[in-house]
Amino acid sequence: MLAACTIWGLSAIYYKLLVHVPPLEVLAHRTLWSCVFFAAILGFQGRLGMIRAALSGPRDLALLAFAALMISANWLCFISSVQWGRAMEASLGYYMFPLVSVLFGALFFREMLGRVQLTAVALAGLAVTILTIGLGAAPWMALLIACTFGLYGVAKKMLTVGPVVSVTAEVLLLAPVALGILYYVHSTGDGHFTENMRDALMLAGSGPLTATPLILFSYAAKRVRFGTVGLVQYLNPTLQFLVATFIFQEFFSPWHAIALPLIWVALALYTGVSLRQERAARKSRIKV
Repeated sequence: MLAACTIWGLSAIYYKLLVHVPPLEVLAHRTLWSCVFFAAILGFQGRLGMIRAALSGPRDLALLAFAALMISANWLCFISSVQWGRAMEASLGYYMFPLVSVLFGALFFREMLGRVQLTAVALAGLAVTILTIGLGAAPWMALLIACTFGLYGVAKKMLTVGPVVSVTAEVLLLAPVALGILYYVHSTGDGHFTENMRDALMLAGSGPLTATPLILFSYAAKRVRFGTVGLVQYLNPTLQFLVATFIFQEFFSPWHAIALPLIWVALALYTGVSLRQERAARKSRIKV
């Protein structure tokens, strides 16, 4: 779990090294090489046939298509944020994601929100309002990252297939679009994959960089407590924030200094409730 979140948290450094490659081209390579990597993993496990089964039902196909759209939008927002000098805003989006998930749980699954959870969501809303007023514009990239990842989670919750199979099916659905993008950029002479070995290796490496932490996360999520999963996941945006501040040296305004602590307090409240609920559920299972 620590390895997965560390890779995610430091991945901004990798994409910053590809700042000369347009985000859409990076996304296309990330999609294609992820598809190759995931297919190789499933082939090694003898589970390639599960992809056809996952895509056979109209309900799962629609959910997978929606999930593919959301995760590709999330990836594009993250890559663009890093390349445009807004990695701090991307970290804010991933900090906000758990709170957006709580809100989506109430909207889509009629999950009841307690008083503390409502307070946490309200604090996140206050932080966004402060940034909007202070910076003169809403943190749209952070909101897009949080909402696309939240909607991706909604789709995944409705799916009946496993995480690796579903992600492979998602990138497989996106592969024709990615191939079309790459065909266009190379036909116009603007493609970067054939320019030099460094770019080719880094663009191809975006596949394993995407797939490896997800596989590690899926493996760990089955073996550690839910509360631990929630706590360790905060390592990802924390590392992103530290990278943006100390390595990329992005501007940290007084408005960020007000908004981020509000987000952290909201996350502390949310995590406290999640841990108490998990402890109560575990005790009830023991009694049964």
